[in-house]
Amino acid sequence: MSALSGLRILDVATLFAGPLAATMLGDYGAEVIKIEHPRGDPVRGHGASKDGVGLWGKVIGRNKKSVTLYLGSPEGQEIFRRMVVDADVVIENFRPGTLERWGLGYEELSAINPGLVLARVTGFGQFGPYAGRPGFGTLAEAMSGFAAITGEPDGPPTLPPFGLADGIAALTTAFAVMTALRERETSGAGQVVDLAIIEPILTLLGAQPTTYDQLGEVQPRTGNRSANNAPRNTYRTRDGRWVAVSTSAQSIAERVMRLVGRPELVEEPWFATGSERAKHADELDAAVGSWIAGRDRDDVVAAFEEANAAVAPIYDVRDVMADPQFAALESIITVEDDELGPLRMQNVLFRLSRTPGEITGAGPPLGRDTAEVLARYGVDETELARLRERGAL
Repeated sequence: MSALSGLRILDVATLFAGPLAATMLGDYGAEVIKIEHPRGDPVRGHGASKDGVGLWGKVIGRNKKSVTLYLGSPEGQEIFRRMVVDADVVIENFRPGTLERWGLGYEELSAINPGLVLARVTGFGQFGPYAGRPGFGTLAEAMSGFAAITGEPDGPPTLPPFGLADGIAALTTAFAVMTALRERETSGAGQVVDLAIIEPILTLLGAQPTTYDQLGEVQPRTGNRSANNAPRNTYRTRDGRWVAVSTSAQSIAERVMRLVGRPELVEEPWFATGSERAKHADELDAAVGSWIAGRDRDDVVAAFEEANAAVAPIYDVRDVMADPQFAALESIITVEDDELGPLRMQNVLFRLSRTPGEITGAGPPLGRDTAEVLARYGVDETELARLRERGAL
């Protein structure tokens, strides 16, 4: 039996943060019913596609059943209420007030099912001056302070080329849902999870608010350098490839400098702490960078490994797919798909020794499971046809 077997999750969110949280829970055995507008979750058309089939949708829709249902219609709302009766969790990301306008707010849903956990994932949360604004991960990356410290010192603030804030919010949402479910075991009552995408990424940015509060300091952009230690950067090798070096631990910093032939720097008084080393990043980068520039990447990696110093080659996706460590961990697996045949994607997030997660299938075609799922709630073929005719499915 899977770790989350017996949990039923209604995923009525779109695009990334909410649906990805549901994906993570589904990977460990929760039954996830993806309720989509009859036009489908926009993620189906997001990014690359093959033969007209969106590949992002195959990943984020894995381990889910797809049901079409228009919640803006009275018929859709009535069926949704039926589905809530035996659900454990609803994950949604509509603008605050939308569910309430449809008669599907937590007051109404908890009256149907007192143990329901409603996870509400929005850009800015359920209250405050920005609550009604459209919110996306990009805005969270901007407003959290992430973009302000990312990029070269003389360059513009830089945004990530993928859904970083959404992904962090998804992880946090999955944790929040499990926290609420754990509490339900004691109280028997559900509750609302109010998750603002601007907050989890702010939390991961470290002690910046506390540093500003106590010292008035604002962290600047430093490129690949760190304000907390050095050498820490990316370095080009003789064969035109790149490696990354980290010296977060003092012992690693000492090993690196001895490896690159500069042991005298280790004896400098300023070398004793990471923050002081960071003030001498130019000198340290020059020493490490020149040594690396004279060697091919594989030789650099081998030398660092022999010295027990921290280095990693900078990969693109082709390298990830071929790397022996990722292969050993089975970080990328092959999933059979009815539409595209075998396709590869990231595996579940972590390994459990007794109840491991599993990917049983890639994201399904839109509405594939509508008839099967709604039959549980008394919707027969006649009603299905009527609902389709009225645009509710």
